Amino acid sequence: MLALDRQNRYRARYRAGHPGWRPATEVYEDLIRQHLRPGMRVLDLGCGRGGVFEQLGDLIEKPIGFDPDPASLREHRLPDLPRAVALADALPLRAACLDMIVCSWVFEHLADPARVFAEAARTLRPGGCFVFLTPNATSLIALINRTLRPLQRGLVPALYGRAEADTFPVRYRANTMAQIAALAAGAGLSCEILVRVADPTYMAFNGLMFRISAALAQVTPPVHLVGVLVKG
Repeated sequence: MLALDRQNRYRARYRAGHPGWRPATEVYEDLIRQHLRPGMRVLDLGCGRGGVFEQLGDLIEKPIGFDPDPASLREHRLPDLPRAVALADALPLRAACLDMIVCSWVFEHLADPARVFAEAARTLRPGGCFVFLTPNATSLIALINRTLRPLQRGLVPALYGRAEADTFPVRYRANTMAQIAALAAGAGLSCEILVRVADPTYMAFNGLMFRISAALAQVTPPVHLVGVLVKG
């Protein structure tokens, strides 16, 4: 099993050999910090049991969390976070009430991403931003994931130690740079930033697999997409 602490050790090893490289989660958090201003109302869309709000702490003065899974909301690690059960394509919010939406590991599960992007645009104020982190559907890891999709519910807990209840079906309908750019344009959002980030640690079950994965990372598409979409 590839536990998170082992994966992070391999990330540190990869970073040491690739100056300037950062994991996608760090790039994502840094983009949020760059766009935060005092008094902003920020929605964590698909907040689950925790996420980036745990790292940002008091920097976010008016946080909100939405997730479709009631159990995850009950078990959220920030007990004082205002949160509610809600779907990304039907946000229970008035128009132009948010300054920022942050969203990680959600796009890959969306059945109708155009509706989700439209809801983001509707609820953001002019100048508001939508910061996201999601897998890149053209990466080798995504290809393997699609190939093994019938076995996903059993393989993910076995390989990565995640509970079966936390393993959701993937669709990859908003997971290429072209898809995201088209969805953003259709919703009236502009792509301020859209970058791909490599990470060879998802198959690093041992030292040999890490070296193979690191070599493949040089010739295959990066595993993550991180970006900022802006309204107006």
